[in-house]
Amino acid sequence: MKSFSTRNYVSTQELESIVGTSGICQQQDTEAFWQERVEKAVAPGTSIACTVYPNTQEELAAVIAWARQNRCAVLPCGSGSKIDWGGLVKLEPPNPPYQGGLSEPPFLRGAGGIFAVSTARLNRLVEHAVGDLTVTAEAGMMFADLQEILGKAGQFLPIDPAYPQQATLGGIISTADTGSLRHRYRGVRDLLLGMTFVRSDGKIAVAGGRVVKNVAGYDLMKLFTGAYGTLGIISQVTFRVYPLPESSGTLILTGETNALAEATQILLSSALTPTAVDLLSPQLVEKLSLGKGSGLVVRFQSIAESVKQQSARLLEVAEKLGLQGTSCGENDEHQLWQRLPETVWNYSTKSAIICKIGIRPSEAVKAINELPVQDALIHAGSGLGVLRFETATAETLLQVRRGCEAKGGFLTVLVAPADIKQELDVWGYTGSAIDLMRRIKQEFDPENILNCDRFLV
Repeated sequence: MKSFSTRNYVSTQELESIVGTSGICQQQDTEAFWQERVEKAVAPGTSIACTVYPNTQEELAAVIAWARQNRCAVLPCGSGSKIDWGGLVKLEPPNPPYQGGLSEPPFLRGAGGIFAVSTARLNRLVEHAVGDLTVTAEAGMMFADLQEILGKAGQFLPIDPAYPQQATLGGIISTADTGSLRHRYRGVRDLLLGMTFVRSDGKIAVAGGRVVKNVAGYDLMKLFTGAYGTLGIISQVTFRVYPLPESSGTLILTGETNALAEATQILLSSALTPTAVDLLSPQLVEKLSLGKGSGLVVRFQSIAESVKQQSARLLEVAEKLGLQGTSCGENDEHQLWQRLPETVWNYSTKSAIICKIGIRPSEAVKAINELPVQDALIHAGSGLGVLRFETATAETLLQVRRGCEAKGGFLTVLVAPADIKQELDVWGYTGSAIDLMRRIKQEFDPENILNCDRFLV
């Protein structure tokens, strides 16, 4: 078994030899945005010593190899917009345990604890095959920047992530953050064609490819989607993209719960082809000045005549059921789809708690009215959604979780103050796959250096 260093700390000068002086940022020198997220990402008593910014895939691999060799804990990230989602990262000895009577592991102890590794400088476009409807880019590229590049060719990546101006491609995959467009285009893993990642031992590995029909590595890509950076660090990705729709139209239906439930059921079982179907809580409807009562927001995107006809059909259904139906103009529609996620994911208060939920779709309308939250959004087709509390106790969250479980679903605490996360299991998973997850984690990261305790295992 490998022997371990008895030094009091590991010098960051060794990291500077890999990424250069400009590639190391001490925690006290980071922006307030980053510091606030980090405070919610790590357990009390654990701190981020510094953030390392590799400039290339090879530098990233060298940094992780160095971390493995020196038994240092690593917090992988992109821009940091979702660094505080999930469990609190802890400073714990990797497996196997330390030898030699050390009272604590030498994880950059002199500098403060864990160090973060950001892919923010791995932000280059590798290839955009316009005719093949595929794009390959480094994982640190901002989602908004990629959309701008694709838009010039009349294409787009059909994902609605939280914080779209800050979110990176690698972070979106790691958190499986799809958003409202999931209704039409399915999840992140269904759009992912290939990826390159750095293993916990610093080796570079490749899965999938750059063409739509390539299925090599298919399961591996799904494994990394939603793994929260615990299995490896994504460095490059290839996505399937789609042509930009010619026209877009959004309808807002509000009114009585039973009528809204019937309208939702009729829509989902009809031949209409919306790209987004979202249920909104009465509080969120009021906050967005969309009317009174619960709301159903439906978006159609296609050729202009199809959008017009489908919108008219749904408005007819709403009128027969006694619902208030409103059609958004072009400017209003753009503002609505911008304000909706901004409101739900807003970070204006430090006490805010944001949870991801899943329930049976048939229970969604009823749940949107019963959940004791300020803001709630549920994607009607999948039953997945987001709950927002301005403040709540751990017991309140557990009560809501039990309610979701009674409806065939789950509740995961993504964002919350550290004291709340310490009082409960943020994931709440009790299924039979936990042992399998542990074996996978052991296989990919045997020394547990990547995002220790952030995910389920």
